[in-house]
Amino acid sequence: MTRRAIVLALVLVLGPLPGRAGEVPRAADVVRSGPPGCRAVAFTFDLCPVRDPVGFDAPLIDALRTRGIPATFFASGRWIERHDAQVRELLAVPFFELETHGERHRHLPSLDWAAQRVEIEEPVSFLRAHYGYSATLFRPPYGEYDQTTLAVAHEIGLRPVLWSVVSGDPAPHVTAARMLAALRPAVRDGGIVIFHANGRGHHTREVVEILHDELAGKGYRFATVTDLLSCSGAGKP
Repeated sequence: MTRRAIVLALVLVLGPLPGRAGEVPRAADVVRSGPPGCRAVAFTFDLCPVRDPVGFDAPLIDALRTRGIPATFFASGRWIERHDAQVRELLAVPFFELETHGERHRHLPSLDWAAQRVEIEEPVSFLRAHYGYSATLFRPPYGEYDQTTLAVAHEIGLRPVLWSVVSGDPAPHVTAARMLAALRPAVRDGGIVIFHANGRGHHTREVVEILHDELAGKGYRFATVTDLLSCSGAGKP
């Protein structure tokens, strides 16, 4: 029996686990930005499964690491399973954090409770079993979720994270100049910006480097999503 089949069988037998302290998750529990008054920004990068066998923007990662820019990566289970060396590379950087993005990048609201549980939990279990790493954040594929999604994430101990600013980097027809023109007025205190690091982001490295320098010049600090959520009003995560 495959690992997926075992997880699904357990879910079907055991059913939903009780929420912590009887809490009921709400849409308001989904993170879209940092606390008010936080003079910091989080750059986030989705690692969705792709047909390209590489699926990893190495020049972008090198730029983030060289410049010391904190980053949060949301990786799908399929991407993690096919990129062992890259997973270890990301985990080795102290100002990076690796979180999850579903197993197969499916549309969660179209799935029942058991299937959502498998889709959300599998990459978390894989990271823990193979890397000794405990993910705590989860980005729903396509940004789609329903009450079942929130309940499952809550039971597993994951906090759903979306974004406040969309880069638009997967669109091949959008130039770096056009992306920056849209991003500059959209970034606010506590902003969470979504990019891609799976090789499908066009002009991502160029845009990230320029935007980082411009925001730093305005007094912004940069943080992982986890650090952003504990950011003080003074802007120091």
